Amino acid sequence: MGAKTGLLVYADGDAPGLLRQVGPADLDRTAAMMRRLYPGREIEECEGSTLSDGVYPPSGTAYAASWPGVEVIADQRVMIDAPSQLTEDLVAASAGRRLVLHAMHSVVDWLAFAVWEDGHLVRSLSLSPDNGIIENIGEPLPFELPYWAGDRPADVLPWPGEEAEPYVLPFHPLDLGEDALRALCGFIQEGRTEPDDVDADAIELYGFHVRNPREPDPSESEAELRRAVEAMPPPRFFTLGSDGSLIEREGL
Repeated sequence: MGAKTGLLVYADGDAPGLLRQVGPADLDRTAAMMRRLYPGREIEECEGSTLSDGVYPPSGTAYAASWPGVEVIADQRVMIDAPSQLTEDLVAASAGRRLVLHAMHSVVDWLAFAVWEDGHLVRSLSLSPDNGIIENIGEPLPFELPYWAGDRPADVLPWPGEEAEPYVLPFHPLDLGEDALRALCGFIQEGRTEPDDVDADAIELYGFHVRNPREPDPSESEAELRRAVEAMPPPRFFTLGSDGSLIEREGL
């Protein structure tokens, strides 16, 4: 699957330290958190995942867990180009706490992360090779400094038979993304683990379908699409004649 995350962590202090100490999360507490963070949405329990495998849930699904002092929500909807534009409901819930957003997508080498302290944004970065630096707010955090100093240049292998071209950014977003994930949340998606990393495989997350009642049900939309495909006439195949005209033929 590659490195993909859509993650929020609320913490009353150091999130990695708190996540190293958690046991099983309480379902009722977690469901109440989901209703609080997604007002007006329909919340329905579904199969869960782990912090290791669940940081990029299917569309329309969120994986979450709530413990005293720290809460985790994984949801594709937080994967936004400008983290500073995270919805007010989600930011407001960080009053008196630290909020971390971490999002990356390996297909396009995109990374975004942000940190709020007591509801105030202190750092936000979003960048990709296609779009450059999308957002850069606040002073770089300590784990970023080697990247901006040029000590961690991108190591990109060219396609066979092609010459290597300079990477368009001074470092690879996914390399920084893994260091950001470890520094801010205590674990990584890819790479070599370290002894004090959070055991993300051991942290269970509950699953929830989250739906806006004003939007069409995804299952109904899928069913409608299937019906439309089934109603289509069989495909027709053509070949090009010697005079440039199209000649219909049977089958492939």
